[in-house]
Amino acid sequence: MNPDLTHIAPPNTFALSEGALITLQTQAAQTLGLPDVHFHDARSDGSAAPELAVIPAGIFEYGAAPEEAAPEQERPRKAALIERGFAIGVNPVTTEEFEAYARASGWKPREELLWLSGRMPVIDVRQTDARDYCAWLSSETGQHYRLPTEMEWEYACRAGATTTYPYGDNIGPDEAVYNVRKDLDATRPQSPQQLTSRMARCGVKEAGRLRPNRWGLFDMAGNVWEFTASPWTRDHASLPDRPQPGGPQAVVTKGGSWFDGPEDCRAAARRRRLENELDINLGFRVAREV
Repeated sequence: MNPDLTHIAPPNTFALSEGALITLQTQAAQTLGLPDVHFHDARSDGSAAPELAVIPAGIFEYGAAPEEAAPEQERPRKAALIERGFAIGVNPVTTEEFEAYARASGWKPREELLWLSGRMPVIDVRQTDARDYCAWLSSETGQHYRLPTEMEWEYACRAGATTTYPYGDNIGPDEAVYNVRKDLDATRPQSPQQLTSRMARCGVKEAGRLRPNRWGLFDMAGNVWEFTASPWTRDHASLPDRPQPGGPQAVVTKGGSWFDGPEDCRAAARRRRLENELDINLGFRVAREV
């Protein structure tokens, strides 16, 4: 952690223009001694770890706005302080990035489940696998990798946007990979419908092909739901759910997916999943301490 980043009171990102938000990110990168807001760590063999973006400290509001059509699990909207900056993956972790870990650790996908390739987001991995991947990256790079919290994820997704989506109050297929055939009903609480290759044709698209948000992050809206480090809460005023003795922890996932409608691509949208769930519309993105 660079102590210089804590001397200045974090700004209210909701009050900043797009240009000011980009400047804030650039200044945070410069304070860290980085030549650009996007960077890679090197792994032990000299190859590049996943590309990261610097996310500056700031104040924002998370959850659905009072006027936003949304289920109660996304309320109330609350102000939050991201006291210290961090870095987050520019893209969700791709299959080829996860396969580097698999080769090194001996991890193998289940034979009966769908497995993609190349720059497709990795799917059919558990949150526990995602945490193990982060631990491996930490040992490979000497840096501290982890999953982002729900609050960090939404802060990075919004990038100062007060609107329903990172790009405004509407979204289109040129901005996110989602199911255009599903009707928009943001007020209906969504339950996870577990998919298999026998139930649905996988609609995952290559990461990083659509419009990024203001801080240069791709696929924060749509493509695959992303595991966070946060345990599930019934709403933003409740304590985390406790698992049954010996049972898996319920966790928050964010972002929506190719299978779901546009309402699940909203910045405030969240869904309950279990840490040991596998699905073809469920992946993750890394965070890193700076």
